[in-house]
Amino acid sequence: MQRSSERILTTHVGSLGRPHDLLEVIREKEHGRPYDADGYAKRVTTAVADVVSEQVRCGLDVVTDGEMSKVSFLTYVKDRLAGFDATQGEKLMPPSWQVEIDAFPDYYAGYLGKYKDQVSPMMTMVCTGPISYVGQAQLQIDIDNLRAALAGQDRVTEAFLPSTSPSGFGRNEYYANYHDYLAATAEALREEYLAIVEAGFLLQIDDPWLIEYLSENPATTPEQRVADAEQHIEILNHALRGIPAERIRLHTCYGLNHGPRIHDLEFRDIAPYMLKINAGAYSFEVANPRHQHEWKIWRDVRLPEGKILIPGLLGHASNYVEHPELIADTIELYAGIVGRENVIAGADCGFSSRASFHPEVHPTVVWEKFRALSEGARLASERLWP
Repeated sequence: MQRSSERILTTHVGSLGRPHDLLEVIREKEHGRPYDADGYAKRVTTAVADVVSEQVRCGLDVVTDGEMSKVSFLTYVKDRLAGFDATQGEKLMPPSWQVEIDAFPDYYAGYLGKYKDQVSPMMTMVCTGPISYVGQAQLQIDIDNLRAALAGQDRVTEAFLPSTSPSGFGRNEYYANYHDYLAATAEALREEYLAIVEAGFLLQIDDPWLIEYLSENPATTPEQRVADAEQHIEILNHALRGIPAERIRLHTCYGLNHGPRIHDLEFRDIAPYMLKINAGAYSFEVANPRHQHEWKIWRDVRLPEGKILIPGLLGHASNYVEHPELIADTIELYAGIVGRENVIAGADCGFSSRASFHPEVHPTVVWEKFRALSEGARLASERLWP
């Protein structure tokens, strides 16, 4: 993994808005209706090439495929893991979401209502048999598409591919207990983790569930929440065994986007657990106004030797474009505590974690945000490397 050794590098979390013509085909595919499979495959390839080129034009250093082939950062695995069935209409709401929704029911009734008309039907994955990885061909297409898109892009420092953590899929109806279910899921996903690294890309683990395990849940005690988080960390690290930490990025976030967010757990209570995960870099929310002040925690939370922070300097739930000076100032705050070479400028979360015709940040605004990030990193670099 490249470090900010001579200037502040820039990256983002992964997902980007899919082109509308691609979304039309994804919708047919996800609803089980006939679609042009060859045309779909070709359109994904060109979409990846387009978003990689645009990331480069915006000045990003560490880029990805925008998750063009995925219906969401999580449920894409329904086509890559055997042992699961999908049920429609069943709601499995993360407990931390429910706490927030109960506090602001009128607001969230409107906010969540927009998810009724999605590219993919809302579904819950249910484990009904032994879990195994069957997504080799689909993963290879993702690898090939990103590799082809990078050809000739000599301004790219590095590239990464996201993969989901083993938690959060839905219900277990097969394994004797949750630990066994989680361990089986992790061992199956390990095949995807290994393949991404062996292809020469950085592996990014998308893991909002770490924060979910630790967050307020009326049904559990604080001690149980810590135990659940520790179990998750242990199983994820086991799935990552043998992969050099410097080839792994971890992204964690709070799940909900727009909203009051008054129940978000303080990051001071998350960071020590996050740092237990065997990664070389850690991506997390900062631009969110509930968390902008939390750069201060790194005065007390020690960043282990050789690790990198990727603070989110672009909001993923606001169409405001952050000012480059604000971005530069925030970079300097982090660099002043953990060291300039240990900071890469990033974003709070993906800009289209679910394929949607109406992502919360318009794609044209996302590109402008990326340009602001690049300019902010340039300004910070001038100050940090005088």
